[in-house]
Amino acid sequence: MGLLSKKDANLILDPLADNNPITIQVLGICSALAITAELKASIVMAISVMFVLGIGNVVISLMRNIIPSKIRIIVQLVVVASLVIIVDQVLKAFAYELSKTLSVFVGLIITNCIIMGRFEAFALANGPWRSFLDGIGNSFGYGLILIIVGFFRELLGSGTLLGYKVLGDPIAKSGLYAFGYENNGFMLLSPMALIVVGIIIWIQRSRNKALIEEN
Repeated sequence: MGLLSKKDANLILDPLADNNPITIQVLGICSALAITAELKASIVMAISVMFVLGIGNVVISLMRNIIPSKIRIIVQLVVVASLVIIVDQVLKAFAYELSKTLSVFVGLIITNCIIMGRFEAFALANGPWRSFLDGIGNSFGYGLILIIVGFFRELLGSGTLLGYKVLGDPIAKSGLYAFGYENNGFMLLSPMALIVVGIIIWIQRSRNKALIEEN
C-alpha cells in the first residue's frame, strides 16, 4: 500500500489540471496578471502561496471544532495574515530586491480567494492530513500556471529566463537577435498575462471535452 490512497493522491493531482484553481475555478487571477512578467517572481509567489495554504489549511483543520461559526472568517483571516507576515519578513531578510518587486502582492495573499476558498470548502470539514494535501495540491495547480505564464512572458518579453539571457544579447545583436528578432514589449504588460492564461484555458479544454460540457 502506498503512502497515499487514490483518493488522497487526487487531492494533489486534480488541481494540476481538471480542477485547476486558475484555469477551471477562475480564482487567483490578480496575481497571475500582476507578478508574472518575471519567472523568478512567479516561482517565489508560488512557493509563498504553497507555504501559506499548506500550513493554513492544517491550522484551520485543527481548530475547526472550536471555531465559533460567527467569527470563522475573522479567525481564518488572522491565520492567513500571520503566515503572510512570516513570508514577507523572510523575503525582506533574504531576498530584499525580490520582495520589492513583489511589493504589495505578497500582502494581498491574505485576500487570495483560493486560500479563503480552501479554508471554507475543505479545511473546515476535513482532518489535518487531507487538508494539508488539499492545500499543497491547490497551491501546486496555482503555481504551475504562474510559472508557465511567467516563463513565456519573460522569455518573449525580455529574452531572458531568471535574469539570464537565453536568446542572445540584443545590444551586441548575438543569438536570435542577429537574425532580426526583437523582444515583444507587449508581453510585459498585464493584459498579455490574461491572454496567455486564456490560451492555456483553451488548450486545456480542447483536450478535455468533459470540461467543455460542464461549463
